[in-house]
Amino acid sequence: MERLCYKFDLGSQHHLSPSHAILTRFSSSPSPSPSPLPLPLPLPLPLPSSSSSSSSSLPLRSGCSNRRATRRRWRACSASRPPAEPAPHDRPSLASIGKGLFGFAAAAAAFASVCGGGSPAVAESLTVAFPASHVREVNTVQRTLVEAWGLIRETFVDPTFNHQDWDSKLQQTMVEMFPLRSADAAYNKIGAMLSTLGDPFTRIISPKEYQSFRIGSDGNLQGVGLFINAEPKTGHLVVLFCVDDSPAARAGIHEGDELIEIDGEILEGVGSEVAAQKLRGRAGTTVTVKVHSGTDGGSASTVREVKLPREYIKLSPVSTAVIPHRMPDGSITKTGYVKLSAFSQNAAADVESAIQEMERQDVRSYILDLRDNPGGLVKAGLDVAQMWLDGDETLVNTIDRDGNLQPINMIDGHAITHDPLVVLADEGSASASEILAGALHDNGRAILVGHKTFGKGKIQTVTELHDGSALFVTVAKYLSPSLHDIDQVGITPDVQCTADMINVPKECPCLKTSSVSTLEADSCIMVAVAPNMSRTFRSRKVQLPEGWKCRIHLIS
Repeated sequence: MERLCYKFDLGSQHHLSPSHAILTRFSSSPSPSPSPLPLPLPLPLPLPSSSSSSSSSLPLRSGCSNRRATRRRWRACSASRPPAEPAPHDRPSLASIGKGLFGFAAAAAAFASVCGGGSPAVAESLTVAFPASHVREVNTVQRTLVEAWGLIRETFVDPTFNHQDWDSKLQQTMVEMFPLRSADAAYNKIGAMLSTLGDPFTRIISPKEYQSFRIGSDGNLQGVGLFINAEPKTGHLVVLFCVDDSPAARAGIHEGDELIEIDGEILEGVGSEVAAQKLRGRAGTTVTVKVHSGTDGGSASTVREVKLPREYIKLSPVSTAVIPHRMPDGSITKTGYVKLSAFSQNAAADVESAIQEMERQDVRSYILDLRDNPGGLVKAGLDVAQMWLDGDETLVNTIDRDGNLQPINMIDGHAITHDPLVVLADEGSASASEILAGALHDNGRAILVGHKTFGKGKIQTVTELHDGSALFVTVAKYLSPSLHDIDQVGITPDVQCTADMINVPKECPCLKTSSVSTLEADSCIMVAVAPNMSRTFRSRKVQLPEGWKCRIHLIS
């Protein structure tokens, strides 16, 4: 096994002028194996195999990496000793657009010169000439640039880097950074370099934005209880949903409302992550927002200003309800409804608790609603899939940068329930949502109802860099269990259905997802609980009857 470490130093200790840097790759005999990072369901994304390439194609990464990939676990190493067992939030797990896969340990020993403390057996040096900024903030970002460049060089899914010389990109960007006077401007140069890869999901975010991302993934928040997103075409910041009993919900802010200002600052051109950071803050403080309501045309359009107190917000991505409905024989049965809005660290545990509770209520069928779920931690999606499946079913297939196909299978799984299942999805269902929907559908466990999904068939790692920023890197593509490529295509449902809200007065206030009356007004949910639908998926391998049409069956 070859273990590689990399060194990046500015200054004269290597007999270089301050305007040069040296990148050194060390290949050494391995130290004692570090502690494994256990994953209940590890994803086999092997790092590229090592080779005796020349220094001109030198990969760089601050810290160390094992170059032998294993299907069962990832390993991490530091510059001086095997790491202690990482804290739970440092353990790697898989994630999607926007939200997280921690596939690599954070760089704990940036700019390490040797690995494991042993003498290097081989040393290859590459001297890269570039002007090192004398502005401290910019100099720090230059180091971040090299760290990000190295991670891309080592792990990016496209080994051609969009058919460009990636080594030259480092030198070019360093030169462009030299005259800059601020860290923000320097970070923009890193972003510009990453944009040349042609992959919108490979990006860098600032330390503040990364903290915001971690809050969303960890499920801990001090704020007002709003989830927002920027519309792709207009850039307007729209409310996706409000946390129940949050300051935003109590103030009457609804799904679909548009945020115009935060504390007097107009939000035109402001990204959703920056806006979310402005809404968050210490519990007990306040934030003033200007909201444009009634943008869906259902009521008169109004603009109002609301002062919201910040509070501790319990973020559960799961909401549930039990829907009673009448079967063709006249009997009353119950359908359990589970709405999963994101794949955070606590998503799988919350879904499991919800299913177990509804099993105690004698629920006989289920609806798993993934509409408008943009994804999150891939591992959470795979964990949820296992709750509905038995045996060693394939959950997803990955394709690494070398084109190697690797199926990810369950290990002797046991479903919590075998009751019939319908999955609701739409164009807002992306990434981990599509992995989950594909796993349940392709294994014959569920019928899909709704609209074609978003079509994000790529997996990212999220790595915290030495300055607290974070780098998202697309490291693999994935296919469904049946080897369907969904990237930019999506998953087509078995039954097309538009979620029209029926029998709802125009003046009706914001409907709560957990309210049965709300669910009965959602036409797609009524399709999912319809007796005809129930009969079609009693067997595990689903066959829709020929000519079956989407019909609304209201509960009498």
